[in-house]
Amino acid sequence: MSAAQILEDVSSVIPKSLYEELKKSIEGLDEETALKIIYRALRLYIKSLIDAGEAIGIITAQSIGEPSTQMILRSFHFAGLREFSMARGLPRMIEIVDARRKPSTPLMYVYLKPPYNKSKESATEVAKKIQLTTIESLAKSVDIDYITYTITIELDQEQLKYRGISLKDIEKALSRMRGKGVTVELENNFIYIKINMPDMLKIRKLKDKVLQTRISGIKGIRKVLVDQDRNTGEWYIVTEGTNLEGVLQLEEVDYTRTYSNDLHEVAEVLGIEVARTLIMSEIRRVLVDQGLDVDVRHMYMIADAMTWLGKVRPIGRHGVVGSKESPLARAAFEVTVKTLVEAATKGDVEPFRGVFENIIAGRHIPIGTGMVKLLMQF
Repeated sequence: MSAAQILEDVSSVIPKSLYEELKKSIEGLDEETALKIIYRALRLYIKSLIDAGEAIGIITAQSIGEPSTQMILRSFHFAGLREFSMARGLPRMIEIVDARRKPSTPLMYVYLKPPYNKSKESATEVAKKIQLTTIESLAKSVDIDYITYTITIELDQEQLKYRGISLKDIEKALSRMRGKGVTVELENNFIYIKINMPDMLKIRKLKDKVLQTRISGIKGIRKVLVDQDRNTGEWYIVTEGTNLEGVLQLEEVDYTRTYSNDLHEVAEVLGIEVARTLIMSEIRRVLVDQGLDVDVRHMYMIADAMTWLGKVRPIGRHGVVGSKESPLARAAFEVTVKTLVEAATKGDVEPFRGVFENIIAGRHIPIGTGMVKLLMQF
């Protein structure tokens, strides 16, 4: 039997996406190679299936929970060491499962198109375009004269040269502040900003506004680091701060690989499917960094539970657990009395379809052999 015939025979028992991919993969190949690919794919597919009634939720919880406990113990051992990054361990895992609106350490991994990823110099030029440049980052010194109500900013020539900023760029950015009782003058390496009325509070607010004035770069990205992949040798950029939408608009950036560690930003810019993959990869990154090995299917299950409604939700009473139809399952997680009182006032009905509620009620659990309803005639 030919490889094409075998593939047609199994098309009804394998996913359509797998069938299409296999059909495309064996085109133009000899029969022996095509058969090896089909048999190998079928073997891996069958191996990935689970038995009916398998308690995959509990197994996933145990598989993620045990390594997380090890991370807690390591956190106590490593606490206080400057070299150990706590943001990449247990705190990052908590951020992911809680679906925090903003990560404590927002990062972006910006990959570049050829030839910008071939040399450090080319990648550095792109990094300069990305990094936010403000008056504050270019200032050597800042002084306020409360007698003449003048702000004097001395510019750092080395920073101007490194970032490729000219005095005309600065003058253009500050031109919007002229008028309304404010005068702006540029002379050599100094900026003089004066208000025409004696107002101490106003001049302090004006100073803060001037220092935060954007000259170039992308808003939200304070620092950039150019790094090299040890395996491929290509250069890429890591940013402190995120602005995924702004970065993806640059021609030099490879939009197919660039991503942020902000789950909600990725969901808004790239869609919920990408956010699902990001949740899995971020959990995996945390565990791998700690030297822990967990089956990727468990991580995908957490990602599926957090994203299957079309938005990123936390694992908790405000997210996945709180949306369960079972009041007893919701009460088993947190704030038991409050949850039960709310369920009673709303007249909620307990369907006893899950695991927690059946354990609480002392009933058969609908997993494993508990799924089987056997009627015997004596």
